[in-house]
Amino acid sequence: MSKGNIGVTSANIFPVIKKFLYSDHEIFLRELVSNAVDATQKLKTLASVGEYKGELGEVKVRVSVDKKKGTLTISDRGIGMTAEEIDKYINQIAFSGAEEFLEKYKNDAQAIIGHFGLGFYSSFMVSKKVEIFTQSHKEGTTAQHWSCKGDPEYTLEDTIKSDRGTDIVLHIDDENNDFLEESKIQELLSKYCKFLPVEIVFGKKKEWKDGKDVETDEDNVINNTNPAWTRKPADLKEEDYSAFYRELNPMSEDPLFHIHLNVDYPFNLTGILYFPKIKNNIDMQRNKIQLYCNQVYVTDHVENIVPEYLTLLHGVIDSPDIPLNVSRSYLQSDANVKKISSHITKKVADRLAEIFKADRPQFEEKWDNLKIFIQYGMLSDEKFYERGEKFALLKNVDGKYFTFDEYKTLVGENQKDKNGDVIYLYANNSDEQYSYIQHAKDKGYDVLIMDGQLDVHVVSQLEQKFEKTRFVRVDSDVIDKIIQKDDVAKVSLSENQRDALVSVFESQLPSMEKANFIVTFEQLSATANPVFITQNEFMRRMKDMSALQGGMMSFYGEMPDSFNLVVNTAHPVIEKLLTDEETACGNEVSPIATELSAVKEKQEKLKESHKGKKDEEIPVAEKDELSELSKQMDELESKKKTVYKAFAAENKQVRQLIDLALLANNMLKGEALANFVKRSVELL
Repeated sequence: MSKGNIGVTSANIFPVIKKFLYSDHEIFLRELVSNAVDATQKLKTLASVGEYKGELGEVKVRVSVDKKKGTLTISDRGIGMTAEEIDKYINQIAFSGAEEFLEKYKNDAQAIIGHFGLGFYSSFMVSKKVEIFTQSHKEGTTAQHWSCKGDPEYTLEDTIKSDRGTDIVLHIDDENNDFLEESKIQELLSKYCKFLPVEIVFGKKKEWKDGKDVETDEDNVINNTNPAWTRKPADLKEEDYSAFYRELNPMSEDPLFHIHLNVDYPFNLTGILYFPKIKNNIDMQRNKIQLYCNQVYVTDHVENIVPEYLTLLHGVIDSPDIPLNVSRSYLQSDANVKKISSHITKKVADRLAEIFKADRPQFEEKWDNLKIFIQYGMLSDEKFYERGEKFALLKNVDGKYFTFDEYKTLVGENQKDKNGDVIYLYANNSDEQYSYIQHAKDKGYDVLIMDGQLDVHVVSQLEQKFEKTRFVRVDSDVIDKIIQKDDVAKVSLSENQRDALVSVFESQLPSMEKANFIVTFEQLSATANPVFITQNEFMRRMKDMSALQGGMMSFYGEMPDSFNLVVNTAHPVIEKLLTDEETACGNEVSPIATELSAVKEKQEKLKESHKGKKDEEIPVAEKDELSELSKQMDELESKKKTVYKAFAAENKQVRQLIDLALLANNMLKGEALANFVKRSVELL
């Protein structure tokens, strides 16, 4: 037996490993199993070239737990090690300048482990003692037993081992005894070793018998050694891709499409990416791409490998050329990574273009689920926009699909306003905005449906990209004003009539949380609705964006919704309402109006006399008189409104007109809706 110190020039290596890798301590199992796989594959290679003459026999890697002894063992039948190789690969982890390096990175164990290639030493994160029992594949060598208790001192002695290969025995420390639980080890092996190229065995398969799990004689093989992405596309059928997707995502719906990556120059990259069906929340769909390095799981955080918008895809990327540290959990950004990212982006765009050209009906059928990927990419990446504009689609309320160029041809002339701007009409809910859509269709216009999570941003982007084009929601104004061909007819109401109708309708408007209504007038056709509701395009769009972006945009989200209650003064119902109001209120309002006119005249004369005077030059009595006149005017205006309010309260038609407008906008609910139904029956 020999004793010695591990060849590192500072004893600090072990506490650094334990302390600073603790948050990622489960990776020790991946490192040890990966080493066992490497040893097995090396032996296979030697056998294939004739350098190893013996029988290969079983070449599985076995993982076992002995809870009573407190040990976790990883065993392989690979090349094994001689005493000299143990000294070279296990004991000598230092080199010239190691102590300076260790001091420099003493607070960053990832850098230390990565620099020295210390995958084996990650075992000391969870162990109070580690043993190696190994027998080299070379003839005439003696089996070796190496032991270390987590300090630089080790023992190395000859031993007897019946078979070639290596057993790593970890004596798990008290703080990490969860690694002696079979369920924990099963979970970690499934996570990190699911697709390793050598069979990984953990115990025996179990079957349910007589009310309990009973072990069978069959090995419990953890992994698929030949996953789909390692095979040639020509050797795979559609069902193979579907089966692999279910293997990655057992509870998910079938994907829309897949892309098989297979590159060997100027870097090595393989993988399969899937377009899943996205529900409402895109954030829930991220981190579903798994990164592998030679079939060893690394991470599912691939933001540095693929652009952010492609993190919505699911699948696997495998590349030995992506620089990793030993924990394989942190990517280092370099030129190679950027090249890989660009290639993946191009490959995705090319595949989408190919599908679009080859089978447009299928592409259209899947567009509603597919568009969020394409829109996200076009919003995020100018190059992707340039590729995507050829196959990105617009869908109208009738369910027809158009490319950007096709839709421009469809509406380019018909939907031009008097200023030469092309107006793209859209709705975000074809049921709720049905009446507005119909008004547009009656004019011969087409209406898009923009009901996706990113559509509000897409609309803004396309307005910048398309020349002299505006997107306007179909319920933002009357259709003749949205696409204004000629000068709009002027409202022919007198000031008193305007005041009267504003007071009448305002008095009956419902009180809604975070919502304001402004009564406005339009001289439309007699066949248009008598009263309807619109909402300003800019403010609504800002509020929609704030709901997605937050941050500075949240200012708009806190603002109340502002709606226009538009009264069509050309409609016979409104004309009659105005006549009824003048008849019912004239006797009461006339003397108030006369008095109000007199007070207003006095006020104007007094203000006129103050022109050119400084504030201190105006007598206090005249200031008081002005204040009193303003007070009188407010009181008289209030009296007028009270008269109009009383009229409106008695005239059921006023509230009925308002409720009809609210109903058309899906804004009439609960008690208000019940009252509307009751009133409708009474008015029949």
